[in-house]
Amino acid sequence: MSFETEYQNWLGQENLELYLREQLEKMTEAEKEDAFYRNLEFGTGGMRGVVGPGTNRMNVYTIRKANEGFAQYLLKNVENAKERGIVIAYDCRHFSPEFAMESAKVMASHGIKAYVFETLRPTPELSFAVRHLQAAGGIVVTASHNPPEYNGYKIYDETGCQLVPADADQVIALVDAIDDVFAIDVKSEEELKAAGLIQIIGKEIDDVYTERVKALEINPDCNKKDLKIVFSPLHGTANIPVRRVLTECGYEQLHVVEEQCVADPNFSTVKSPNPEEASAFEMSIALGKEIDADILIATDPDADRVGLAVKNPEGDYVLLTGNQTGAILIHYILSQKKAHGTLPAKGKVFNTIVTSDMGAAIARSYGFEVVSTLTGFKFIGEQARLIEDTDYEYVFGYEESYGYLIGDFVRDKGSVQSVLMCAEAAAYYKEHGKTLYDVLMELYETYGCYREALVNITLKGKEGADKIQAILADFREFTPITVAGKEVVAVEDYKESIHTDLTNDSTTAIDLPKSNVLKYTLADGSWFVLRPSGTEPKAKVYIGVIADVIDAADAQVAKIKEDVLARVNEIIA
Repeated sequence: MSFETEYQNWLGQENLELYLREQLEKMTEAEKEDAFYRNLEFGTGGMRGVVGPGTNRMNVYTIRKANEGFAQYLLKNVENAKERGIVIAYDCRHFSPEFAMESAKVMASHGIKAYVFETLRPTPELSFAVRHLQAAGGIVVTASHNPPEYNGYKIYDETGCQLVPADADQVIALVDAIDDVFAIDVKSEEELKAAGLIQIIGKEIDDVYTERVKALEINPDCNKKDLKIVFSPLHGTANIPVRRVLTECGYEQLHVVEEQCVADPNFSTVKSPNPEEASAFEMSIALGKEIDADILIATDPDADRVGLAVKNPEGDYVLLTGNQTGAILIHYILSQKKAHGTLPAKGKVFNTIVTSDMGAAIARSYGFEVVSTLTGFKFIGEQARLIEDTDYEYVFGYEESYGYLIGDFVRDKGSVQSVLMCAEAAAYYKEHGKTLYDVLMELYETYGCYREALVNITLKGKEGADKIQAILADFREFTPITVAGKEVVAVEDYKESIHTDLTNDSTTAIDLPKSNVLKYTLADGSWFVLRPSGTEPKAKVYIGVIADVIDAADAQVAKIKEDVLARVNEIIA
């Protein structure tokens, strides 16, 4: 069906929501095509899209369609799905409460009990609640750190983990089989509540979740009173749970960016509600300078990502990368558990194929195995499940995009527990005369100067999507011989599941799910990765290097970036 035909189909629906009809009538031809040329797809973080009318948009009808497919999947694949029910949480974005309740109505209309949080809650608490209630699955309505015009939908299995590709593919097939999104039968909220099929939850889950997070403390008696923290939830869901955990754990000098504690769907105080970006810390830095804070912490809207800024020797606040924070946390957790005699005899640390190698080097120095997964925390959550019945213990999992998981009672990255551990590490090291910046420099001295970069290339719309695919196709067909003056010695094609050693022209299989990702390793150990974003209209370039000194590492990062982007720009010109 052409986009124009689909557009007219929507426009012809008598009972179409009035506000959607008004938006349809104002669309340009280009807007029509972008809104209807495809269905929203599940990527690394579920389904995300611009809010508005259309098959490629987030609206009540695409939400119904997604839930109809997910409901059919649960009934087919999960034992006692109706009785066990599904847990639903949502963030502060436009239409999040409405999309959450619409999800509940679709599920409940199938007889699947829906537990809906009373107000916005963080993604990690949803994951915990699924496990705590022994539910059949979970849903979070969120677009994470995307711009304000976006919303999204993430689905979880009975272990509290996002669906991995094999399961997501089943849901997608069921969703795609739905011909008429307007024919989905949905009963009223009032009727379903009266039947006990929709139940509102809140404090009873909050209390148990908070206690589990607090139990992660390794040095509960360290000097917390002297640590000055600035915290910003960036208008999102971490505001209450993070402040509660830190306060109950004894952090007395907790200062919040009040303007950013407001649940604002427009994220009006920031260019982007993304703690990966330095601009998101502008108000935190201002407050930090005013009170002479030790650390600045920010979380994204659904509270699964954490950004950490620390003081350098000049007294300026420096935003750490996700790789740097991950390395500090691994070092702190492992060294302190070793000191306390609580380090497991056999443990595993998990990262992704685009994560810096520094954290892995630290973990291996403690004798732990490191497992690298595809990008997407669902793969780390899956690994936590796979080792449950083995001799190995889950130690730590993280990815470069500011996501960390310390306690595996949650199966998605969790900012609440990560904030607590960042604060504890800062308090412990301050007590011993060090800042977290000092700790990072010590790690560089011990393990080498690992530096990295991430380049996001935004290419919107259908034309942009085609260009992103063209980038990957060109690099896949024409392997670069040298980059930044260094020979390319290996290529990993995760779409074809093949590792090619170019030094001897040999190949080995990659035992990971297929994904449109290319990784190139250079003769000096540097590497770069190309992949399309699974959640935004972007092509992503990841770069990782190691050198003896920071300046040399940064120079190599810059050279790789220059060469790769030069070729990318030629492709998309």
